[in-house]
Amino acid sequence: MAGGGRRQAPPREDVLAAAMAMIAERGLEKLTMAALGREVGMSSGHLLYYFRSKDELLLRTLEWSEGRLGAERARLLTRGGTARERLDAYVDLYVPDGHRDPHWTLWLEVWNRSQSAAVESDARDRQAAIEGAWHRDLVALLAEGVSRGEFRPVDPDRFASRLRALLDGFAIHVAIGLRGMGRDQVLGHVREFMASGLLTDA
Repeated sequence: MAGGGRRQAPPREDVLAAAMAMIAERGLEKLTMAALGREVGMSSGHLLYYFRSKDELLLRTLEWSEGRLGAERARLLTRGGTARERLDAYVDLYVPDGHRDPHWTLWLEVWNRSQSAAVESDARDRQAAIEGAWHRDLVALLAEGVSRGEFRPVDPDRFASRLRALLDGFAIHVAIGLRGMGRDQVLGHVREFMASGLLTDA
């Protein structure tokens, strides 16, 4: 509007939060640069100036979401209680809330797009950093449980790799809505796996 001055662009975190909210409310297919621009009061060209491509926007949004999850994971893993209780909390946080969980919907899309030969190695390194943070936290928790005698004397790194592979597979089932694989069923399978291979009171 004449005389109104130039409108200030919203902070990038606000843009990423808006992108995540759109995925949660409307689904990933509705997240276009134009639609997001309308949501935050920016042109799609302005968004591309900041993010370069939709792939970069999605990865930045995933990193933002993972930052929030990482803070929650740190809070859960540093609270009091047994290693067993904190392991249950880790698993609860890892498994999607249900079909079309927005974080897992975004994660699967970023994984899928990373298969393209055009994806830069920097983007793959950033994805690996996200995976690495989950893995390191789990290894540390398992090592603590072993040292306390709560868990069997497993190799923490090896067991963490197996457990996360199981969690990833089941999480995908939940996120895509595979029949008979809801969150409660998946948590039951995972706890059975941990009881048989990890817990000393099994």
